Amino acid sequence: MTFSLAVGMGLVFGLGPCNISCLPYLGPVFLARDGGVRRSWRIIVPFSMGRLSGYTLLGLFAGLSGQIIDSRLDTPWVPMILGGATILVGLSLFFSSKPMSGCSSPSPISRWFGKFHPRLNIKRFLPDGLFFMGFGMALNPCAPLGKVMLAASATTSAVAGSSLGFGFGLGAILVPAVVFGVGMAYVGDRLREQMAEWRTTLEKTSAILLIFMGAGVFIF
Repeated sequence: MTFSLAVGMGLVFGLGPCNISCLPYLGPVFLARDGGVRRSWRIIVPFSMGRLSGYTLLGLFAGLSGQIIDSRLDTPWVPMILGGATILVGLSLFFSSKPMSGCSSPSPISRWFGKFHPRLNIKRFLPDGLFFMGFGMALNPCAPLGKVMLAASATTSAVAGSSLGFGFGLGAILVPAVVFGVGMAYVGDRLREQMAEWRTTLEKTSAILLIFMGAGVFIF
C-alpha cells in the first residue's frame, strides 16, 4: 500500500461512516458554541489533530511491532479516553455558557463549582477535550483502518507504518472538516439565531447531552 492509496482510503471513509460517527460528538458542540463558520476552526482543528495523531500512532505501533493491532483496541482504556474527553468538553461548554442579558448572576451550580475549586478554570478543558475526543475516535476499529494497519504491519517499519497511518488520517479528516466546519457551523449558527431567546437553554442542553453521552461511553 502506498501513501496516496492510504489517503484515498481515508477520503472514502471520511465521505460516509466518519461523518455519521462524528455527528453525535461535534453536533452538540456547534450548537453550544457561538461564532459560526468564521470561528469553527477552534473546534475543528483540535478535534482533527487528535484524530490525525491517533491514526499516526496506530500506524507507528503497527509498523514497529510488525503485528496488526486493530484487534487489540478493544480494551477499557480506549472508551475511557473518548468518554472522559467527551465529558470534559460537555463540562467546559456547560460552565462557559453565558446567561442572557438581564440574567447575569451565575447559577447555583456555577457558584458551587467556584467554591469547590476556585483555581480550576474548567473552560480551558475545551481544546484539550476536543483533541482527546478525536484521538479516542481514531482508536475505534473500522474496516478501512484495519486494512491500513495490516499494510503498516507488513512494512515492519515505524516510519513507513506511521506514514500510512498519517495518510489515512489526513484523508479521513478532510471531508468532515469541511462538512462540520462549514455546513454544521452554519446550521448551528442559524439555529442559535432562530432560538435567540432560548440560547442559554440550547447551550446547556447540548452540554448536558455531551456529558451523558460521554458517561455512557465511559461506563458501557
